[in-house]
Amino acid sequence: MDEIRPWLFIGSYKDTINYDYLVTNSINAMLLFAEKVEQPNIVSLYLPVKDVTPVSNAHILEGLNFIRKHKRSGSRILVACGAGISRSSAFCAASLKEEENLSLFEAFKQVKKQHPNAFPHELIWNSFCAYYQESVPYLEIMRLGYQ
Repeated sequence: MDEIRPWLFIGSYKDTINYDYLVTNSINAMLLFAEKVEQPNIVSLYLPVKDVTPVSNAHILEGLNFIRKHKRSGSRILVACGAGISRSSAFCAASLKEEENLSLFEAFKQVKKQHPNAFPHELIWNSFCAYYQESVPYLEIMRLGYQ
């Protein structure tokens, strides 16, 4: 699990099942994509977003609303998919875009800086580009992996 911002963390399924680790990092809310996990005193939302498939606008909106709501209530949010690489990095970038008024690409660069393994699948990335009507060629995402 890596801290993207004091209120936003990115991680894997393994992080979501380690209650002591969550408590140590003061996680109050989890947005989950791998599978539903419930932990005492931690609010969670599971969205059935599959890896290597497009993400629906409805799921993007629901995930971002969850993050926004819990950030505004002072929670620390863990966004987690199976390995903490693809789905979670796209949603973290989108939340930075929303909260910090960045372009999607600039937001993703911020995620990548804090979480070097971040690498959304092309179909997932393209879903977010379409949602925001921003054209960021996937080649630009791939180039970040080699810097």
